Amino acid sequence: MPKNQEYDFIVVSNRLPVDRIIDVDGEPTWRRSPGGLVTALEPVMREADGAWVGWAGKADLELPPSTEDGIHIVPVALSALEVEHYYEGFSNDTLWPLYHDVISPPAFHREWWESYRAVNRRFAEASAAIAAPNATVWVQDYQLQLVPAMLRELRPDLTIGFFNHIPFPPYGIYSQLPWRRQIVEGLLGADVIGFQRVADAGNFSRAVRRLFGYATKSPEIRVPLEGGGHRTVVAKAFPISIDVESFEQMARRPEIIERARQIREDLGNPTTIMLGVDRLDYTKGIGHRLKAYGELLSSGSITVGDSILVQVASPSRERVEAYMQLRDEIELTVGRLNGDYATISHGAIAYLHHGYPREEMVALYLAADVMLVTALRDGMNLVAKEYVACRHDEDGVLVLSEFAGAADELKNALLVNPHDIEGLKESMMQAVVMPKRERGSRMRALRRRLRDNDVSHWSHTFLETLEGAARKAR
Repeated sequence: MPKNQEYDFIVVSNRLPVDRIIDVDGEPTWRRSPGGLVTALEPVMREADGAWVGWAGKADLELPPSTEDGIHIVPVALSALEVEHYYEGFSNDTLWPLYHDVISPPAFHREWWESYRAVNRRFAEASAAIAAPNATVWVQDYQLQLVPAMLRELRPDLTIGFFNHIPFPPYGIYSQLPWRRQIVEGLLGADVIGFQRVADAGNFSRAVRRLFGYATKSPEIRVPLEGGGHRTVVAKAFPISIDVESFEQMARRPEIIERARQIREDLGNPTTIMLGVDRLDYTKGIGHRLKAYGELLSSGSITVGDSILVQVASPSRERVEAYMQLRDEIELTVGRLNGDYATISHGAIAYLHHGYPREEMVALYLAADVMLVTALRDGMNLVAKEYVACRHDEDGVLVLSEFAGAADELKNALLVNPHDIEGLKESMMQAVVMPKRERGSRMRALRRRLRDNDVSHWSHTFLETLEGAARKAR
């Protein structure tokens, strides 16, 4: 790919859609990332012959632009210190906890902020350099909130979208951020700002009014221009989804169905398998889930051998102190519950601290009678949607936190407040004893809703809104 090639459509995200790996011959190569964002945007990128700007995932790695798996990629290099300050620091130890209701205390360090600003500038410059005249640039997520305004300053001809994949907090929480004005200013550089939930878009509009006094009439925000007049910015909810068809097709494959049967057999063919699938993160409510499950065991409401909890906790941010502490707490609880209740032939909890390929996850979804999503705060939670997509047998029960974005759409799940341990226990038991007819009725409704709002619908709706905003601006 020539370095001076220009593109009409550009996606900008912290990570590239491919991972840099070393193959069996010791040669560096690229492997496509499994994430939903790649799946959502790949058709759009191929149609537009677009480019993707992002970090390759390793420090001090300078790489030229290239084309990998049919996607034009433009790597942005980060030093080891920038990974520490911009990514692990400001993004994941300041913004992440702040935006997730301060479940863990955020840390505010000026050197982290300076690094965040410098890296955002680099992403903006890399994007501006490859954007064709009047191109569309879609910036993704909380690591790059300053990029829209920086891009608009560099290239006022561009149409700029931004999508926030995590929650946007109420002003009382957001206002703690020392750089609250700069972040909002950065986001207002976009023509359209997308959020997971209506409440998130409302929180952002309220922050704009409190900090700048700009006029807002949902979903529009009027941003004054220096020479007079104003720009109109659209801030609204575009709930993200998954590739429903691909999950369902995989779940129908005979070898996946056989693997699901084998999983149940390996677990001792219990009557009820409960499943939790999460990154090991304090926002996911894993501890609350374990507490409720432990109390059900203690009371005899469920018994080992008849029931088991399978908890997949994929590693996450293992160099951040709060995550190291969380892992210790979770593993201590799992060990205690297994020590108290497991028998020689049956465990109380099967705890798996590693990631799995998608095929194995689909088999787990098929094997599980009850899916537990007990997030304390989550932008969306695609695991809930994956479980529903895989249940072509129209069976299984989804227990879903009302604090996950998915709760706005998946209303036929058993909605719970994970802080209410008694209420959570009641919902878990309701799921265990739910009659087959009710399970089928709820799952059919969930699946209808999911098919109407798949990932293709998400990307097309956002981009249509962005195109409409750009036409209006012209």
